[in-house]
Amino acid sequence: MKTRIKQTVTVLVAAGIGWGAASTAWSAESLQDVMKRRGLSQQDLLAASKTYVPTGKRDEFLAFSSGGQSGQVIVYGIPSMRILKYIGVFTPEPWQGYGFDENSKSVLRQGNIDGKEINWGDTHHPAISETQGKYDGQFLFINDKANPRLAVIDLRDFETKQIVVNPIFKSEHGGAFVTPNSEYVIEAAQYATPLENKKFQPLEEFNEKYRGGITYWKFDRKEGRIDPKQSFSLELPPYSQDLSDAGKGPSDGWSFTNSFCSERYVGGIEKGRPPYEAGCSAKDTDYLHVINWKKAAELVAAGKAKTINGHKVLMMETAIKEGILFLVPEPKSPHGVDVTPDGKFLTVAGKLDTHVSVFSFEKIQAAIKAGKFESKDPYGIPVIGMKDALHAQVQLGLGPLHTQYDSKPCIAYTSLYVDSQVVKWNHCEGKVLDKISVHYNIGHLMTMEGDSADPKGRYLVALNKLSIDRFNPVGPLHPQNHQLIDISNDKMQLLYDMPLPLGEPHYVVAIEAAKLKPGVRYKVGTDSRTDKPHPGMVRAGEEETTKKGNKIEVKGTLIRSHITPETIEAEVGDEITIHLTNLERAQDETHGFAVSTYNVHASIEPGKTVTVKFKADKEGVYPYYCTEFCSALHLEMQGYLLVKPKGWKPGKTQEAAKANYTEADYKATVKKVVDTQVVIDSVVGYITSVNYKDFPDVVAMVEDATDQLNKMKDAKAKHEAAAAKKDWDQANLWAEQVWQYQVKAADIGLRAKTYLEQNGAKKTK
Repeated sequence: MKTRIKQTVTVLVAAGIGWGAASTAWSAESLQDVMKRRGLSQQDLLAASKTYVPTGKRDEFLAFSSGGQSGQVIVYGIPSMRILKYIGVFTPEPWQGYGFDENSKSVLRQGNIDGKEINWGDTHHPAISETQGKYDGQFLFINDKANPRLAVIDLRDFETKQIVVNPIFKSEHGGAFVTPNSEYVIEAAQYATPLENKKFQPLEEFNEKYRGGITYWKFDRKEGRIDPKQSFSLELPPYSQDLSDAGKGPSDGWSFTNSFCSERYVGGIEKGRPPYEAGCSAKDTDYLHVINWKKAAELVAAGKAKTINGHKVLMMETAIKEGILFLVPEPKSPHGVDVTPDGKFLTVAGKLDTHVSVFSFEKIQAAIKAGKFESKDPYGIPVIGMKDALHAQVQLGLGPLHTQYDSKPCIAYTSLYVDSQVVKWNHCEGKVLDKISVHYNIGHLMTMEGDSADPKGRYLVALNKLSIDRFNPVGPLHPQNHQLIDISNDKMQLLYDMPLPLGEPHYVVAIEAAKLKPGVRYKVGTDSRTDKPHPGMVRAGEEETTKKGNKIEVKGTLIRSHITPETIEAEVGDEITIHLTNLERAQDETHGFAVSTYNVHASIEPGKTVTVKFKADKEGVYPYYCTEFCSALHLEMQGYLLVKPKGWKPGKTQEAAKANYTEADYKATVKKVVDTQVVIDSVVGYITSVNYKDFPDVVAMVEDATDQLNKMKDAKAKHEAAAAKKDWDQANLWAEQVWQYQVKAADIGLRAKTYLEQNGAKKTK
């Protein structure tokens, strides 16, 4: 024990006083030596220099990637491609306690469908909220293709706040896309079904009874939530609606959705017919849906919608009569319609065509105004002739899929799935400018804010579906490969391969990091899932455990390195509810909480209050502890849940075994306390000698450290009183408690000192 104490004090002294004495020892290898040893070329070196973010520095952009079948969102930096976070959305995520504490469970359960828990999702298309068509960095929306749902993530804390279930669809690929001021989040159905829930209709009646559609979810920015009551859908033919985009600038107020399988083909082999893939790609064209969503919202508000499954649906008949729904033929089997940043053109790539088609919004509007339609579809929707809407068609290559835009006018990038290439082209002049190979079979691609009205250019990420031989083999299931490409010059340059081993990330959006303003702590007692005060919040000294009948309610706190209460006693059959508040103010001082074998876990960031709930259904002793390595005394941050048999009565209490500390032990501990105080005084001396009050994060750390030091007074009085009685056990243990408060204060203080030194604090005295 003495040896450990000595070492710990030495470490503190070295960290606090000897910091400046450390010297940097660089490797004797030269750059040329390293290049030779690792077989690197000058090109490799150039690529590395464009992606390397030095230690302690931050990325220029943050990317939000769908997590595919993981049901999550992946956050990584650009250009470093360092993964920063997984956000639990449709799937439980243990690290964040998502789905293991009551508060996050309430969000997950919003996604129940027909009364059933759905604990996975196929996240596809994230979208960042916009103001005047530009990313504003406030919210992120993400859809679930497998189970038609949409989630809202608040970018103030990167937590999922809401899940809404589409009331009339059974699948949806084409979400989420936002209107220029995030008034609505657009979500298109994919595979047509009857709109009435739990209603069977035979496939032989596909044309008559099956329908597609588009939902416009009303977003209440002030509340940070979707308002289902103010949302509506538009009934569409049973074409497989796919991806959408909202108009901007001159096309604001309109939305565009493409489709495939407008043949309305029904397979398949079981009925002696060719499969879907043959019948759904027989025609040369499918339909681009052109919708006046602002007018549609007005019609719904005027009571012209029908209610289906409790949801307002504007029927096709009404949309046609009111002149808000039109079709334009588009190259067959397209996958994505992308509005140019100026809102004047729409690009559509038919993946079974080598061309990308550029439609003119002005021409579309002219045809509508003139009533110039080439035909009507089988449901009576006016069809604008392709030639009357086209601005240009450009041959790009095999398998064109998605398009994103550059900050330079008219410059676009399109992925070529079959060719495994990205093509750079001019959509105004219809010219191909450059091509680069990617590895392999690219799906979506993404430029920085490239689907907004204000793209930033600089980087492009190719979202490749296959990685094949690019990484060390890890079995038959390979990671996806996100490849970073420099687009700042005329020729594109491949910079970096990033394996993503979590689902099939379908699409990504990236925003300038400077636009994001995430908090570092919550107001004390916040339920982060509702953003409201948590009723179970208590502050230090207010902790309590109450029991009414078989219900036990604990209101506790967490602060380094202590869980209050340290013991919870229950009887078999009791229902236990534990509310825990993290009292830390220092940045990144998260505590976790888990009870052995009861399948509960919480992540409690500074200021947050979280609830876990379970039934004590088995007799026994169950340790609980903090699951985040939060301090030097992290392992000691523990407690016991004691579940007694019903009716159990204590016998003669066994006195706890004594530690048999001596007077010498006590004096050694007191000396350790004195030595540690010297370290603390030196750190405090430094902090108060500079302008630390100009650094809010440091102020918070100083407050936390002061809290710890203030607790010493009571413990000091106890060890001195025990020493006066020559009770060396009590004296030594309470002296140790003083030292523990010191260690925690010193830990925080040293971090504050380092922060000040690295962030240019100035001497004030």
